[in-house]
Amino acid sequence: MSRLGDFARSLKPGNDRQLASAQYDDRASASDTAAARRRQNHRTKGVARAAAAAEKWEQKDRRRYGGRA
Repeated sequence: MSRLGDFARSLKPGNDRQLASAQYDDRASASDTAAARRRQNHRTKGVARAAAAAEKWEQKDRRRYGGRA
């Protein structure tokens, strides 16, 4: 249906869920997309934090033992 027809149908009360399921069935919801982005950022930042902590530990260890193992 045309955009004008979609708009006209959206003004009719009571069929919001039906319209949403018909029009947006093949798309990911905004909340799903945002949740996926948060998960990805959490993973990315977690890896960076772990690497930074490991490097900090290595630097401290090198200073303490002067490079000797």
